[in-house]
Amino acid sequence: MRGRTVLVTGGTRGVGAGLARAFADAGAHVLTCARRPPEQPLEGIEFAPLDLRDPAAVRAFFGALPGLDVLVNNAGGTPYRRLLDADAERHAKVLELNLTAPLTASLAAYEHLRRSRGSIVMIGSVSGSRPSPGSAAYGAAKAGLAGLAASMAVEWAPHVRVNTLVVGMVRTEQAAAHYGGPDGLAAVARTVPLGRLAAPADVGAAAVFLASGAASYISGASLQVHGGGEWPGFLGALGRGPAGCPTSLEES
Repeated sequence: MRGRTVLVTGGTRGVGAGLARAFADAGAHVLTCARRPPEQPLEGIEFAPLDLRDPAAVRAFFGALPGLDVLVNNAGGTPYRRLLDADAERHAKVLELNLTAPLTASLAAYEHLRRSRGSIVMIGSVSGSRPSPGSAAYGAAKAGLAGLAASMAVEWAPHVRVNTLVVGMVRTEQAAAHYGGPDGLAAVARTVPLGRLAAPADVGAAAVFLASGAASYISGASLQVHGGGEWPGFLGALGRGPAGCPTSLEES
């Protein structure tokens, strides 16, 4: 990635910081943007404040860039919130951040990417391909993001490649608190066939691959980065989940 400029949205912590670090380690000039700066400066990575939900600000930001080779649409997220616990307007804000904002950024970046024959990497989620109770709007947004990327890949070919990383559970700074402490985190990790949650660096390595020349004929694809997926629920009901299945990691 030497000589290339990469922008990672929301690249200040967690998965985003892992993405930014992976591109920097691959030799790219890396920029990140978010509403708030990182708590600890990321060495060798530039930060600029930007609210991706403000289309005018996004267009001005990209218009001021001298050039761009790769856009990584990572910014997003959601609180745990059941559908009946909020009105439609509140859920729509999740859609805005996780679907509309990547569209806004991609449109604003298009001319740069067309000139450089660059690429876009969407950071999707397994929540977009299965039921997502407690984060239904987020799951819907991530499903839409994968569909958006596939259509972009067709409309913007051959000038811009567009792909999606379908990311599973990641061990970030907030993971233990999210899963109820270290014991809960370990229990959740055991449900992943590979026996652990992803590290941000795992997601970063996959993103670097999709943005690199090694993936020059890959566009419109969804690459699953989820450690093998999830154990089927019916096996758990039969006592054949990760701990009891004869082919589990613990007994192999």
